Amino acid sequence: MKFEWKKVRLGDVCKKIGSGATPRGGKESYKNSGISLIRSQNVLDFAFSNEGLAFIDDKQAQQLENVIVQKSDVLINITGDSVARACITPDEYLPARVNQHVSIVRTDPQIADPHFILYFLQEQKAHLLSIGSSGGTRNALTKRMLEELLLPLPDISTQRTIAATLSCLDAKIANNTKINHHLEQMAQAIFKSWFVDFEPSKSFTEVVQVLGGGTPKTGTDKYWNGDIPFFTPKDALGTYVLSTEKTLTAAGLSNCNSRLYPVNTVFVSARGTVGKLALAGCPMAMNQSCYALVGSGGFGQYFVYHLAQNVVESLKHKASGAVFDAIVTRDFESEIVPDLTVDDALLFEEKVAPIYEAILNNTNENAYLAAIRDNLLPRLMSGELSVAGIGDTR
Repeated sequence: MKFEWKKVRLGDVCKKIGSGATPRGGKESYKNSGISLIRSQNVLDFAFSNEGLAFIDDKQAQQLENVIVQKSDVLINITGDSVARACITPDEYLPARVNQHVSIVRTDPQIADPHFILYFLQEQKAHLLSIGSSGGTRNALTKRMLEELLLPLPDISTQRTIAATLSCLDAKIANNTKINHHLEQMAQAIFKSWFVDFEPSKSFTEVVQVLGGGTPKTGTDKYWNGDIPFFTPKDALGTYVLSTEKTLTAAGLSNCNSRLYPVNTVFVSARGTVGKLALAGCPMAMNQSCYALVGSGGFGQYFVYHLAQNVVESLKHKASGAVFDAIVTRDFESEIVPDLTVDDALLFEEKVAPIYEAILNNTNENAYLAAIRDNLLPRLMSGELSVAGIGDTR
């Protein structure tokens, strides 16, 4: 039996809906520590990322006193390519403020559970993307758009039970993600301990092939929405990438300058968000804003991945004080790396292979859990699926 819950305006169950600003001085004034300034890159679907988290001092924070992030506030991206992504900031990153690309959605907790509202916003993502893209060239959600969303609202106990049910899946995903982070740190430590004493004496491109990609015509429907993942810089959100925002058909792959790259190909973003690295978790194509890195002469992909991390850090260091807005092939050619034998690299490969197999297994499990969550989400939020008998676990 489907439950018919009363629909209310989101604005009627919230104490606050509003975005912030960038403090005077812009990015150049950010600090190495202090009060967190949350930007759109920190707000992922269902999860918070500390990658690139900015910090401001007390004086800058006073400029943003009207957008203090409180415990259990829902944050939603309101502009740009990441519009409609939503999460709740972990307590460890408070105190915090938000910039103009992020809106705080603060509920009245006696009426609306914040975690329930988070899942409501995620369930409404397609609708939000639709209204956010109308009337302009850049995706944008306004305060009024959010306030006018119609929210099916069960009693607070049912809200909490629904949110707790979905949160169990997200908690497991978050734990796997944390484990993966620690596993990769272990592999990085092994790499550094093994190769720290080798003197750089060989060009990076003598060890690694730097390959390109391309994009088929965007106006040709038969090239798009197929079964072939199409990697772009915005897909680099973890160690392994299993799925991408865009996909190609076989015809699309045949009509672009990208080959189908195999599992464990190393992708590095060369434009946009520059220098992000990821491993292909399944065969996929790639656009022209990235490079694919493949070992030459028997050098393995895990070794290439770690070597590329060092090269990207070197390029960033050289660009210190300048705008690091692109990587070109000659940048890789100019990088000097240790002159190792293939046997040295293969020993490292064997040592870290179980680590990366575990990371890939966890990533696959996360994809499976996310699919379950995404299947349950609309059914629970609409009342189609009853939570009776689950119990209030909060």
